[in-house]
Amino acid sequence: MHQLLVFSDLDGTLLDHDTYDYGPALPAIARIKALGGLLILASSKTASEISPIHQELDLGDAPMIVENGAACVRASAIGTQDADYRAIRQVLRTLDAPFRGFGDMSVEEVSEQTGLSPDAAERARARQFSEPGLWHGDAHQRAGFLAALARHGITAREGGRFLTLSFGATKANQMQRMREQHAPCFTIALGDAPNDTEMIASADRGVVVRNDHSPQMPILPNEQHVLRTELPGPSGWCAAMFQLLAEWDDNEKGTASHG
Repeated sequence: MHQLLVFSDLDGTLLDHDTYDYGPALPAIARIKALGGLLILASSKTASEISPIHQELDLGDAPMIVENGAACVRASAIGTQDADYRAIRQVLRTLDAPFRGFGDMSVEEVSEQTGLSPDAAERARARQFSEPGLWHGDAHQRAGFLAALARHGITAREGGRFLTLSFGATKANQMQRMREQHAPCFTIALGDAPNDTEMIASADRGVVVRNDHSPQMPILPNEQHVLRTELPGPSGWCAAMFQLLAEWDDNEKGTASHG
């Protein structure tokens, strides 16, 4: 038997774009659990932000991929690992560049820049592995900044208004590590935005969840193994998962009967 691993983005995928509701996806989540699968939440959010959703969904000791793939942590490790973040902040202090990270901002400023409530902004500032921020310099300064970061092993990814610094791991990297830990396994990855494409393309089956508020997702290298939902958010998530879980369960039963 293969271990079932389901990797899911949050905003616009498992969570409704406008209401952040995951209710329509609950029947499929219950089915994943009934089949002995693990649901691994994978988001650009911090562990502190993901943890309440993880608890509400009763995902037990399933790990979480946090800060856009910068790390994979279990609920018990939230807040206990921040060496990467401290190292990034130390490098920033030596560079004295026109970059203003979340660590330079107050809770009120993060709330203003992101539209998050003060409580949510405080959780977003609870960084452990990466540092988002705003660039205030020109293009020439930016090129020098990125080159200096690279000499320290730090990469920068642009998403929306923010430039996010980390030591380079991605959602797809973390998914591969989980694959190795749980081999033999079968992976499903769901997402709605360009920063999910690598994870979706690396899975055995991928799902692009419709999100009319997100840039259009490109054709993927494994497109023949990708479902694109007609319904948005958790409704599309649920429909796609039931289809893929039925196929996977049938294949597993067929393998067992011929084994």
